[in-house]
Amino acid sequence: MYLPRICLAGTHSGVGKTTLTLGLLAALRLRGLNVQPYKVGPDYIDTGLHKVAAGMVSHNLDSWMGSPEAIQSLFQKHSATSELSLIEGVMGLYDGARGQGEVGSTAQVAKILRTPVVLVFSAKGLARSAAALVAGYRHFDPNVNLVGVIANGVGSQRHVDFIQEVIEGELGLPLLGALKEDKGISMPARQLGLLPAEENKDLQQALIKLAAKVEDEINIDRLISLAQGAGDFPLVYPENPSVFKTKVTLGVARDKAFNFYYQDSLDYLKELGAEIHWFSPLEDSHLPANIKGIYLGGGFPEEFLPTLAANKALLADIKQAAAYGMPIYAECGGLMYLCKEIHSQSREVFPGAGLVPAKAIMGKKLAGLGYVKAKLLRKSILGDAGLELRGHEFHWSSISELQDGQAFTLTGGRGQDNRPDGYIDGNILATYVHLHFRYNPRAAENFLTACAQYQGPGENNGQFK
Repeated sequence: MYLPRICLAGTHSGVGKTTLTLGLLAALRLRGLNVQPYKVGPDYIDTGLHKVAAGMVSHNLDSWMGSPEAIQSLFQKHSATSELSLIEGVMGLYDGARGQGEVGSTAQVAKILRTPVVLVFSAKGLARSAAALVAGYRHFDPNVNLVGVIANGVGSQRHVDFIQEVIEGELGLPLLGALKEDKGISMPARQLGLLPAEENKDLQQALIKLAAKVEDEINIDRLISLAQGAGDFPLVYPENPSVFKTKVTLGVARDKAFNFYYQDSLDYLKELGAEIHWFSPLEDSHLPANIKGIYLGGGFPEEFLPTLAANKALLADIKQAAAYGMPIYAECGGLMYLCKEIHSQSREVFPGAGLVPAKAIMGKKLAGLGYVKAKLLRKSILGDAGLELRGHEFHWSSISELQDGQAFTLTGGRGQDNRPDGYIDGNILATYVHLHFRYNPRAAENFLTACAQYQGPGENNGQFK
C-alpha cells in the first residue's frame, strides 16, 4: 500500500519539534497539499495545534497503550485519503516508557509504521561535534531508517555551511534545513506545555510566520521526496468492533476548559454505537436532552474556575443526573470539576459539582506524570474489580480529604506503585488517568453498556434541556 510518510524526531525534548511540525504543516497546506498529522505518545495539546495548522484532525500513535496492529490500523485508516502523512515524535527519538526500553518511543512507532525519520537537533554551540551527535543517534538502532537531519538554533550562514559540511561530508546524510532563532515568533506555554489551540488567539498569525520561515529555511521539496520514497505500507485488515443495536446518546463536555480527548478514542466510541452530543460547562445552562451518559474529559478547568462555578444551572443538572443514576465518567480536569471544592494556585476556593467528596487543590509542581497501569478496586461503569487498564496521567493538582471509594490502584508513573487514585460511587467514576478507549476496548464497551442500561425518569424524557 502506497502511503507517503515521514517522521520528525528530536534528539531530546525542547529541541523544537512541535514548532517545526506546525510550520511544515502550515507550509504544506499553503502549497495545497492534503497532509495528515500524527503525534507519537499521549499528548493532547500538540494534536490540537496540528489540527489548526493542517486543517486535518491529528491522531495519537501510542505504542505503550496500543498494540502494533492497532497503531498500523489507525494509521492506514487516516492516511489512505491524504497525500502525505507527517508524524511528530515525542521527547528524544529513543525515549519511551520508564524502564521498558524502546516501548512507547518514537523509534518504536517509526519501525512499526516503516517510516523514514528526520532527526531535529540543536546546533547551538556545535561545530564538528554535530556529526558525532547525529552519528550516535543513527547507529544506536540500525533498524531506524534515519534519512536526514534538520539543525535548529544556528547562528549564521557560516554556521549553517559548516554544519552541512560535516553532516553531509562525514555522515552522508542530507541536511534538510537549518532554522535560525526568530524572537518575532512565539508559542505561549504554561504548566502542561504549549497553550492549547482553543485559547491561543494569536495562533493563526504565528502559523503564517512559521510557514514563511520553513519555506525559506527548510528544503521542503527534498522532505516530500523522502516521504514519497518511504516504501510500501503493510496492509492491515482491522477487526470490526461489536456494535450496539441502537445508538447510545452520550453527552461529552468540550470547550476551552475541557478539551483533552484522544480523537481516536471518541471515534471508537462512535464505532461501538455512541452518538455524541457536545456541551460546554462554561457556556451551556443545561445538559443535552435525552442523553444516557456523561463524559467529562481533561483540560484546564483551573483557568476558568469563576465561570465554571457561576454556571450553577449546569452543575445542578449534573448533580440531578447523578441522583437518577446516569453513568458519569470523568478524567483529570473532569475529576476536579466533580469535587466539592476546587482550590486555585492563588488559594481561592470555588465550588464544584460536589459528586466527589474531596477537595481538588492546584499545586506549584507536577503531582502526576507518566504511563500507568490502573487496576479497578471495585465494580464500576468501566468493568469489574480487578480489570487492569492502561492510561496516562499528567496533572498539577491533587485530591485531599477523600475518605473512601477509591477507584484504582496505579502502577508506574510518578509515585509509589499500588497507590490509590480516583473515586467510584454507583454509576460515577472519576480518575486522574486518561484512557484511550480503542486501546482499552473492554472499558469502552462496559461504559456504553452502562449508558444503554440507564433508566432515568421517563428515559430522561428531555429532562435536561
